[in-house]
Amino acid sequence: MRMYHKPVLIDQSIDGLKINPNGIYVDATFGGGGHSRKILTHLNEGRLFAFDRDPDSEPNMIDDRKFKMLTTNYKNMRRFLRIEGVQKVDGVIADLGISSHQINTPDRGFSFRFDAALDMRMDQTSKVNAKEVLNGYSEKELSRVFYNYGEIKNSHKLSAEIVKARKEKDLSTTFDLLEVVEVFVSKSKKNHFLSKVFQAIRIEVNNEIESLRIMLEDTINLLNPGGRLVVISYHSLEDRMVKNLFKKGDINGEVIKDIFGNVTNKKFKQIHKKVIVPDNIEKHENNRSRSAKLRIGERI
Repeated sequence: MRMYHKPVLIDQSIDGLKINPNGIYVDATFGGGGHSRKILTHLNEGRLFAFDRDPDSEPNMIDDRKFKMLTTNYKNMRRFLRIEGVQKVDGVIADLGISSHQINTPDRGFSFRFDAALDMRMDQTSKVNAKEVLNGYSEKELSRVFYNYGEIKNSHKLSAEIVKARKEKDLSTTFDLLEVVEVFVSKSKKNHFLSKVFQAIRIEVNNEIESLRIMLEDTINLLNPGGRLVVISYHSLEDRMVKNLFKKGDINGEVIKDIFGNVTNKKFKQIHKKVIVPDNIEKHENNRSRSAKLRIGERI
């Protein structure tokens, strides 16, 4: 395996799957294949299907008869599994973070450390890229993106400044964007603020929230009773969707009760009452694990 990505919370997440050696499992976010390789060590006659929308992950494919790679967005998981003759599975794992490879490849435009074209597409066949978002969205639309996906409080001011700047010239590169953004933050908080700005644009470009909604809802019908859904998230909006699904039965947090007050729409049993986070050792060894949150649900 290339130095593509260091998996986060790998032992806790694989343990959370409670793997049946003869079961069928899904790695919804293959990346460098770290989680998949660990799952395969637990399988005898079982099978593992891996998904990743980024063709750059294909060289990491695993030569194992129990493994099959499917290069597509995980929102298509249920449909592609049907094509493979699979109706039900025993576990799904999804690490929602961007890979180290994507961040460290300058021409992908995911990082503010490099001067590169504003791209940020996980699937480079997609039509919408970061440049089109920043130059084509209205001030109101940009404010929505920064507030919802980056949790930026002064999103309206930032959006107004971007609209003002692009009247002079199109924002074409990451450094073009930095020139506009840097005036909003002190040097001590610069990296944190820029991370939130780039995160928000990336989520919008790749339609990540809608894809996650589809995937989470599909697991309800895809998982066998007793099957596990294991999700590692890095953003409060993603984590809230997973938490709501496990605790309330609906990703929007809506609780449906019968006339006796019993919750009728709960589909998962939450395995751990408290969210699992990396310990200090992992945070020190892998800086990108700092914001990771792991939740595990068992299909009722």
